Amino acid sequence: MIIGLTGSIASGKSTVSKMLEELGYPIIDADLVARQVVEPGSETLMEIEALFGPEAIRDDGTMDREKVGALIFSDPAKRKQLNDIIHPAIRTEMLRQKSVFMEDGHRTIVMDIPLLFESKLQHFVDKVLVVSVSEENQLARLMERNGLNEKDARARISSQLPMSVKEEGADAVIYNNGTIEETARQLERILEQWGESSQS
Repeated sequence: MIIGLTGSIASGKSTVSKMLEELGYPIIDADLVARQVVEPGSETLMEIEALFGPEAIRDDGTMDREKVGALIFSDPAKRKQLNDIIHPAIRTEMLRQKSVFMEDGHRTIVMDIPLLFESKLQHFVDKVLVVSVSEENQLARLMERNGLNEKDARARISSQLPMSVKEEGADAVIYNNGTIEETARQLERILEQWGESSQS
């Protein structure tokens, strides 16, 4: 079974991901994969350099995220070109990691995909687990975590799909408004319902 773990910014998805890892589940982290596919010398990075020119690459051979970010910020066509290079590379690498875990005999694999719904990757997984949080808690956590004012924090939140839409598309929802222990109990209940026993 492939579990797709997702949430919204500052919902506590990383906390749940860590819990699943501690229970022995292999985790494929989309954010980590996104960094891996643009490592120095990678085919993806060469394509990015061909698109944006040598200024897209730092002296140490890594991608200059600030420069590339500035280039695509005001140019939707360039942003699409960049996504057309990076997204297929991320998907290919995630599927490769999934195959490796399956060959190693893992029955259940967790795909941690922050933008699962936004990227329409539901077909990658068998079950969708959404980590949800109230709007007040989300706003407070984001302002505290990232040192943002309320206006900037709200802008970040509104750039993603509303929490309610993600909950509707979920097979199960963890409401991460209470203590870590309450979140862990909800996770255990869901895994039991899905016929999962601890992997470790």
